[in-house]
Amino acid sequence: MNDDQPGGWKRLPKMNFDTKHLSKRMKKVEGATVRHARKFVFRRWNNIREVRRHIAIWVLMVGYILAASALQLSWYQQGYRVATAASDGTYAEGVVGPLETLDPLFANSSAEQSAGNLIFSRLMTYDTTGHLNYDLATNMTVDETKKVYTVTLRSDAEWHDGRQLTAKDVAFTIGLIQNPSVRSTITGWDNIAVAALDDQTVTFTLPSVYAAFPHALNFPVLPEHILGDIDPNTLRENGFSTNPVGSGPFKFRLLQDVDMISSRKVVHMIRNDDYYKGAPKLERFQLGVYTNHTDVLKALSTSEVNGAVDLSVTDLAQVNTTRYDTTKKPINAGVYAIFNTTSPALSDKAVRQAIQKGTDTKAVREALGEDIPALYLPFVNGQLSGDVPAEPTYDLEAAKKQLNDAGWVLDGSVRKKGDTVLQMNVVTVKNNDFEKVLEKLSGQWRLLGITVNTTIVDPTDVADKVVETVLRPRSYDVLLYQLTIGGDPDVYAYWHSSQASPNEKGRNFANYSNVLADDTLTSASSRTETDLRNAKYLTFARQWLTDAPAIGLYQSTLQYVSSKNISTVGTSDTLISPVDRYSNLLYWSVNQKTVYTTP
Repeated sequence: MNDDQPGGWKRLPKMNFDTKHLSKRMKKVEGATVRHARKFVFRRWNNIREVRRHIAIWVLMVGYILAASALQLSWYQQGYRVATAASDGTYAEGVVGPLETLDPLFANSSAEQSAGNLIFSRLMTYDTTGHLNYDLATNMTVDETKKVYTVTLRSDAEWHDGRQLTAKDVAFTIGLIQNPSVRSTITGWDNIAVAALDDQTVTFTLPSVYAAFPHALNFPVLPEHILGDIDPNTLRENGFSTNPVGSGPFKFRLLQDVDMISSRKVVHMIRNDDYYKGAPKLERFQLGVYTNHTDVLKALSTSEVNGAVDLSVTDLAQVNTTRYDTTKKPINAGVYAIFNTTSPALSDKAVRQAIQKGTDTKAVREALGEDIPALYLPFVNGQLSGDVPAEPTYDLEAAKKQLNDAGWVLDGSVRKKGDTVLQMNVVTVKNNDFEKVLEKLSGQWRLLGITVNTTIVDPTDVADKVVETVLRPRSYDVLLYQLTIGGDPDVYAYWHSSQASPNEKGRNFANYSNVLADDTLTSASSRTETDLRNAKYLTFARQWLTDAPAIGLYQSTLQYVSSKNISTVGTSDTLISPVDRYSNLLYWSVNQKTVYTTP
């Protein structure tokens, strides 16, 4: 049938399939394959085995070249790739309170001082080398009388609300400090005249020459445009105390009451992107306020905080060093056994000298741990140079003999003069380190035959009222206490007779009085020549050691704890006070990132 006819497409042509022909062709292909394999593989296999060593060497050389190239490329990239602090993250620091105000004019506790340094700026601050340097100030000059200081302010400093910070704010702040109705914790500004000449210039006129005055410019500056109309009598209770506006590296955001019973609080701060020295790396800073060092240690163990301060030397033994780095740094303060020179037992210089000889200060430091700096002068290490007097020598037998010569003889294990027992009431504040030192000193003094009674007061307990009941009335024979010396060796406030009781504001806790000591302290504070001041302080130091109004035990240290792999207090930083840990705050970080540098 024709294909064009209807239905023709249904028929298929017949297809023939010859299986014998296909099988013959497949065998032919198979035979050719076998012949090729025999010719080009099996017959040459021996040749390959003969050159396999050369092949292996060639392969190894190629691999070596590839590996070297990859390593060279990695080194090349590494040379232009560095790890740097990331500009983000939150840092939480634990401090000891209480925190009753965020107004730095009333800062008293470690928590309040820390918050004040984070939120507010100062004319001068201490840098990472421990030297006084400019902050808000850009220049400072003093006239020929050495009594008028002119300070120039930077023009790019702003308050956190965007208003410019000017010299009027500086003058306004000093006015508040000088106003007795304000009751500021910052003192020493009486009779100093302050004037704002223009927006960037302020002058300070002193009633007399005072060599250490530049160090007094480390005070927080407050905003006049916010507080200018506030009654000074009500400043402490004003809302500014809980919602401050500063000009520092961090802005206040929120004060959180975490636990009303324990008074635990958290101060939340955010980065000041307009800070005149540049924005900090950290995006947020949280200041966790705790009642005592025990709570701070708990916060570290539960990871509530990244770091912590206000820990004693002995507290460091409880820190998990697999999670945290610990740093111990000297600060410009010292711990002393201060003798009340007006008490019956210690009014005799010979008795004080005997106790000085019978006190093994090295053993006291060893009781605290390793690397505790010695301190035997009324100055911190490094503040005096030249012919510095030597440390008193520990001599127990000489101490006993001197007490005998002074009329205090042993009656059994107790020393008496007639019917009077040689006894001392030793007082210190609650602190793990101080308590351990108190125990060590008491044991040493009892070996001399002295009857020792000890009292420990808690400065955080309102009922104890340490200042009102202990310090001002000098209610002790011996006071184990820390004296803050600062960046300048001016120790007038601690040892000049004018600062002894009955002056309630005086800090001469020894009631020490010596004409030569008074003269050298007065003269040294009124001379600006460095060499002359040093010579006068050397004279005072020798007299102080002779009169023995106190025994220097050790230089205070700051114990700082922070999580591993984060950047905080520098290992080479020199600290004048605990808050100077923030001297490199702009570079603190909790995260890192890798960046490429330009070849």
